[in-house]
Amino acid sequence: MLNLLANALIIISAVILVGSLFSLHQLIVRLSPGPVRRWWYLMAVLTVFFFLGYLGYAVIFWYQHYTWIDMIVPLVFLGGACFVWLAYSLSLQAAIDMRHVNTLEQENITDPLTGMYNRRYLDRRLTEEYARFERYAIPLCIILVDLDEFKEVNDLYGHQVGDLALNHVGKLIRKTVRTTDVLARYGGDEFMVITPNIHTGTAAVLAERIRQQVEKSNLMLNVGSYSRQGIPLSVSVGVVGCDYNGDTIQKLVQRVDEALYRAKEAGRNRVIVDGAVG
Repeated sequence: MLNLLANALIIISAVILVGSLFSLHQLIVRLSPGPVRRWWYLMAVLTVFFFLGYLGYAVIFWYQHYTWIDMIVPLVFLGGACFVWLAYSLSLQAAIDMRHVNTLEQENITDPLTGMYNRRYLDRRLTEEYARFERYAIPLCIILVDLDEFKEVNDLYGHQVGDLALNHVGKLIRKTVRTTDVLARYGGDEFMVITPNIHTGTAAVLAERIRQQVEKSNLMLNVGSYSRQGIPLSVSVGVVGCDYNGDTIQKLVQRVDEALYRAKEAGRNRVIVDGAVG
């Protein structure tokens, strides 16, 4: 009777270990390549060794459990297998939950149309960068980009083409700015770039580069009757830098908005640096 019970415990333990490997596999495929993933591969190898050890014990001691003391090892095997299964299952659930949270957070800070950061994230980063400017006197500039004649594009070609135009300009800006810059959709047809650790002159050069990239890159359409038709686009750009005359974030945004307004009033397709024509 004890032999049957011991053998059953060992078989159940081995089955649980095999089942835990399925959870471990689901966990590993959800991890990005790197050291953590390699450690979990090592855990998989150790689990296989445990499984082989269980089988080896079962073969050697298949009919050698005569007293309740002999049941200690099968019970330990069962407890160890349950622990491994529980650890892998909980780790898998934690990975799923973390990915879900990351997805929700990404959706919370991402503009659904362009895929870039949204206004909520922009406001947060602007507050952080302005605090660094105030504390450490690290240069900080803001570039505000507005797609010229966007309403006319929507009216003439439709909102689908208007969305394509926004995506097109957004991609051009993303390719032009630095990796340390923060690019976000400011609202409507406007994009804002936070450029930390550069002075106004350098930001103006970057803004002019953005303007030139948009000007020389037509939007090629592949929509309905407009297939293979190119649309010329341009942007007006305002640039402003933080100074030490008591600027606040609100004043900074107001100044760059006024600079952009002057760029549009002066004929569009140009850069205005804090009131001066670029």
